[in-house]
Amino acid sequence: MRRRFAFAIFSVLVICGPVAAQTRLMVGVPAGGSADMVARLLAEKLQTSLGETVIVENRPSASARQAVNEVKNSTPDGSTLYVGPNSPFSVLPHVYGDAVGYDPVRDFTPIIRLTRLDLGLASGPAVPAKNITEALAWARNNPSKATYGTSGAGTISHFLGVMIAKATGIPFVHVPYKGGAAATTDLLGGHVSFMIASIADQVAPHKADKLHVLANLGQKRSPLLPEVPTLKEAGIEGIAADLAIDVYAAAKTPPAIVSRLNAAFSAAINEPDIQKKIVTYGLFPAPSTPEELRAFQHAEFEMWKEPIKASGFAGD
Repeated sequence: MRRRFAFAIFSVLVICGPVAAQTRLMVGVPAGGSADMVARLLAEKLQTSLGETVIVENRPSASARQAVNEVKNSTPDGSTLYVGPNSPFSVLPHVYGDAVGYDPVRDFTPIIRLTRLDLGLASGPAVPAKNITEALAWARNNPSKATYGTSGAGTISHFLGVMIAKATGIPFVHVPYKGGAAATTDLLGGHVSFMIASIADQVAPHKADKLHVLANLGQKRSPLLPEVPTLKEAGIEGIAADLAIDVYAAAKTPPAIVSRLNAAFSAAINEPDIQKKIVTYGLFPAPSTPEELRAFQHAEFEMWKEPIKASGFAGD
């Protein structure tokens, strides 16, 4: 009987073939966001280099913590990867403390930093101004309308708004959304006055004169919008942050798998056609080694510690 059972199992395997390997890219933002576009752009290239089916799964809730925890709880074989902003590893631990549900260092294995992108402060049609000086003057005179939308509470965009409010003395009110696309829709509809989001998502409506990017919140001006000043150039000191799209695996992922994944992502992001498309998104390819990503994560984690503590914000 055992022989018959073994033969039956063998027959099924012969008929059906081996189960196809699959890599899941867990994206912590909704479809259409910058990280989502990058993940989908690379998925096809990765399928060839990894020899596996690569699928993108969006987990935008809880400021990307759902996506992060999906990776944390996965088997450490490189088949489930986080692709998205670095804020879950640099900002959210300060926001939620132990309630964040993971340790940003102990529970994950850095794979690669894919791209960097600039964040921009933009105003919508509710604000009768086209530059930051005029916009801040309007907000100061209309404090009840000084609202700003972001892709979610506890994100880098959220805390940049808190820092801008403190630096300018304007009581900006934060309005969190589930992703930058929803925030943009409400900005264009006049439901919020300002928005902090990736310049990659603001370039098209800015050039169409539907919104105005007032300032680049990064270290230097964006090549996409070189006419837009940084906050420092606008007279607001001490606020600058660059956002990154990174890849992480579960803790204890074997070094050989880490090296294989890093090589696959690096090769994909360095292909000329991929780079050309990424630049059109307003992103800048910035592939790293796993060690460089770990160092970047540590530096970002330390940078955000005091500003978040000083903001008084705590996640639920």
